[in-house]
Amino acid sequence: MAAPTSAFDRIFGFRNDLALRAAALSFTANLALMVMKFVVGIMTGSIAVLSDAIDSAEDVIASMFAFVSIQLSSQPADEEHPYGHGKAESLAAAGQSLLIAGGAAYIIARAIQRLVHHHVTIDTTPGVVALSVTAVVNVGVVLYVGYAARATGSVALRADARHLWTNVVQALAIVVALSLVAITGHSFFDPIMALILAVYILWTAAQIFLSSLTEIMDVRLPRDERAVIESCLHERTVAGVRGFHDLRTRKAGRQRYIDVHLVVDPAQTVGEAHEVSEALVEAIHSRLPGAVVTVHIDPDEGDLARGHESMEMGAERGSTNTAD
Repeated sequence: MAAPTSAFDRIFGFRNDLALRAAALSFTANLALMVMKFVVGIMTGSIAVLSDAIDSAEDVIASMFAFVSIQLSSQPADEEHPYGHGKAESLAAAGQSLLIAGGAAYIIARAIQRLVHHHVTIDTTPGVVALSVTAVVNVGVVLYVGYAARATGSVALRADARHLWTNVVQALAIVVALSLVAITGHSFFDPIMALILAVYILWTAAQIFLSSLTEIMDVRLPRDERAVIESCLHERTVAGVRGFHDLRTRKAGRQRYIDVHLVVDPAQTVGEAHEVSEALVEAIHSRLPGAVVTVHIDPDEGDLARGHESMEMGAERGSTNTAD
């Protein structure tokens, strides 16, 4: 008997999509923590806590980007988007990075202002409690989101997980800063910590932006995944298969795309060549599930298999991709 589903699951399909569940959890946690930190920051007068609240507001928007982009990227290909919608995740990750950088700039401005006018009384106890709770909650959320990012290959979730780790560091750093304020009575520890966090946030934004840019620009798959593909290709160099060339790979969101020309015995029938192609696709799918594999069949004309290298692997290997 099938497990009952809630209206929430039926509408959004969360039970069947790990990436969507992770994005929803991140959004809910960030929203709750944002409200708590805004209240505590205003009550205590801590610029560090208030800065963290602003960062949480950015997290809420960033999580919305991730949630919407994952829904959009999971839509099947259509007439206007024959290659699907996978790059929506990369664009969302790039948008997150710009949003994060903007928040860091605001934090820097507020911290400098506080350093100039530093005679401010800060109630540290509520801030320490609130940020300790924030650290614990974020550790739980980031572990789940990170797991979902690895399992699904989602660019948007990977960016979200990286940003959530910065939230854990921020919370612990602010707890240290507020503790120093309470112990020493000097309030300047508060804006100094805010400045340090702002620099860290800017660095994180740059990393997220560069990571998303590689997929927007159709950078090839990672070396280990290309090695898997080439292994599958070399396994096919039997039974009339002479070699391969023009191997090209890219990734859009969670979707991998693989194109390759397979060189076969010209005496093979179309049906036999098709069976070889299907066997190759199945072998790649067994190791890289869900990859879109396009195989072009070329008859061996003597120098075809020997004279063409993989566009991706040939330069690295320094040899042609042919069977012995």
